Amino acid sequence: MSHAGILIMLLVATILSSSSAGAAVASAGAVTVAAAVGAKININTADAKELTKLEGVSRSLAEKIVQYRDAHGPFRKATDLRKVDGVGDGVWEKNRQRIVVK
Repeated sequence: MSHAGILIMLLVATILSSSSAGAAVASAGAVTVAAAVGAKININTADAKELTKLEGVSRSLAEKIVQYRDAHGPFRKATDLRKVDGVGDGVWEKNRQRIVVK
């Protein structure tokens, strides 16, 4: 392929990536991520990986939550999560709308 052909392909790719179609795809991806971030999490069924989706919950804290649940049985209400060592006011307030118990 000639240099001119390569240049034309690069130009077309640049135009397509900055078009409204490209913006729509990027926008749709952002909405999907936003929806996943705001998704409800059932603290009685979530594994450690899912619990890390809560804001401020590290892998270590997520494992503590699972261990607490295993030792004490299912959470009866969402506020019971605060009984887990490491779940303080900050973590609770950031996530209280997303935490569910079923």
